[in-house]
Amino acid sequence: MKLYIAEKPSLGRAIADALPKPHKKHQGYIEVANGDVVSWCIGHILEQQNPEDYDVEFKKWRMEHLPIVPEQWQLKPKSQTRSQLTVLRKLVKQCDEIVHAGDPDREGQLLVDEVIDFLKVGKGKKQQIKRLLISDLNIAAVKRALNSLKPNSDFIPLSVSALARARADWLYGINLTRAYTIQGQKAGYQGVLSVGRVQTPLLGLVVNRDIEIDNFVSKPFYQVLANLVDENGASFKAKWQPSEACKPYMDDEGRVLNRALAENVVSRIHNQPAAVQSIKHTDKQQNAPLPYNLSALQIDAAKRFSMNAKLVLDVCQALYEKHKLITYPRSDCRYLPNDHFAQAKVIVGQLSQGDKTYSQWAKNADTSLKSKAFNNSKVSAHHAIVPTEKSALKINLNTFEQNIYQLIVRQYLAQFYAAYKYQQSHVEVKIASGLFTAKATTPLQIGWKSLFENKKAHPNTHTNAHTNAKPDSDEFSQQHLPPLVNDQKLQCIEGELLAKETQPPQSFSDATLLAAMTNIARFVDDGDIKKILKDTDGLGTEATRAGIIELLFKRGFLVRQGKQIKSTEIGRSLIIALPAMATKPDMTAQWESSLNSISEQQLNYQSFMRPLTTTIAQMIDNARAQPLTNLPKSTVKPGYKKRKFRKKYNTKKASA
Repeated sequence: MKLYIAEKPSLGRAIADALPKPHKKHQGYIEVANGDVVSWCIGHILEQQNPEDYDVEFKKWRMEHLPIVPEQWQLKPKSQTRSQLTVLRKLVKQCDEIVHAGDPDREGQLLVDEVIDFLKVGKGKKQQIKRLLISDLNIAAVKRALNSLKPNSDFIPLSVSALARARADWLYGINLTRAYTIQGQKAGYQGVLSVGRVQTPLLGLVVNRDIEIDNFVSKPFYQVLANLVDENGASFKAKWQPSEACKPYMDDEGRVLNRALAENVVSRIHNQPAAVQSIKHTDKQQNAPLPYNLSALQIDAAKRFSMNAKLVLDVCQALYEKHKLITYPRSDCRYLPNDHFAQAKVIVGQLSQGDKTYSQWAKNADTSLKSKAFNNSKVSAHHAIVPTEKSALKINLNTFEQNIYQLIVRQYLAQFYAAYKYQQSHVEVKIASGLFTAKATTPLQIGWKSLFENKKAHPNTHTNAHTNAKPDSDEFSQQHLPPLVNDQKLQCIEGELLAKETQPPQSFSDATLLAAMTNIARFVDDGDIKKILKDTDGLGTEATRAGIIELLFKRGFLVRQGKQIKSTEIGRSLIIALPAMATKPDMTAQWESSLNSISEQQLNYQSFMRPLTTTIAQMIDNARAQPLTNLPKSTVKPGYKKRKFRKKYNTKKASA
């Protein structure tokens, strides 16, 4: 008998549907016609033991107990899913072969591996375990996956990486939360001060941004525009570029702070002759934006539909598990395997049916075009989120599901459109010995941008998240320039003074906070770490980011004000009380880099865990020596909070 162990019941049913019929449904498993069996976990059916499970003395939160470091790590069955573990225990003993069918990511790999280890599967049987990677729950896709089983041993490094992350989060969260909660109690605060290696630096980003906004002092600066005409009366604007002599009147960012200087330039160029000093035309092109991974999709959905990250993930799970319209959503990859290109004609064909907006996009798509998204070298356990071969025409999707599905479809269809081609023009003009510049962008071939023409439908076409190209910040770059040549004579009709004010940084929103997590290198101080992080996944993972953000709201550290995300008094107080090491992303970003190295067999488990335990011990010593004096007083009873916190801490990924 062959036993398939899926991560969850929905995946188990999808696997069974692709296996021989008729089926016999039993409690906790499905028996198929050839005698093979499909069973499942129910997410995490095992969890890390609590400190008090290792030693009853640890039930009381005392500084002298810290750091708590288990000598022998132990898992325990979750009470609510213990019966399913019993089912798996029986089936594992009866089977001749096991197929690991966890989700195609780091967590999914560990989740089933832990069950196999916990049930003490024999060495011989364990060595023969196969890995089934499913990212599309439709029968045709599942059958293709069943014909492409891999040795589960190939994925041991991925599992070790996930194990290191889980244990590191436990050590860091349990020990530092206890340490700072105890110190907070000494200062009169009776709530739990939870600390996590991802949640706390994320909170730190928001707190530091809020403080920066509060302390911001606006200052005026000035720009000068020249309104120019050629001999045929065609007009355009050019911006003054201050000379070296103006530097004493400018700030570090090159803005002129002296109004009198700017006014003098305005008067000097009024009704003065001008001449084209140089003109440069450059033909450029942008390839289609890559298909979505989860974070990129969450960012776009926040901008377009004001959907928070958790809602987007929940909608994606419904589109994947319930409706089977999209591939595996918890993906950090924006590329597709080369063999997926063979399915494009069928997928685009079904999308072209009906009267949906995306139907016309599909009809105009050219499936002979193969974009850079199809690249085996960029794909590991899972690929980008794309539509499946299943049609949505007869499925009643709610508004959220429709919106997310259309975003995913459009991003996929863009792969079968030509590049966007355009010409950039840069003109330098001399007026009264001063230098002025004008820019313009002229489209030559719209290509994939025809799918994004409506700004409302896609407000951020030019941003890095979609085009991987730096947006042009010059507000006059979209103007139309008349035909110009070098040394051409022009006339400056008048100068125009623009009085502006420096603006504070914007508060974080769902979209920008997610973007910060995925591009955490921007917030890292250490230059060496910054270089490393440009190639890593950022702060947290695709599967955990939404939950971590929501966790900070539930714990009262963050609050929403319209679309803005702001820190609360307790959130600020905690960050101010903690050492910088705990509140900045440098350390946790290094963790992610190390965890990736483990999964790529460039680093081993002990090399990561040993220095970590030393660091945690040092941070606890710092906590002991650092009294917390700036926390708000609280009358909440600590016993209730601690019980609630322990319960949360044992849920999936809550320790981040």
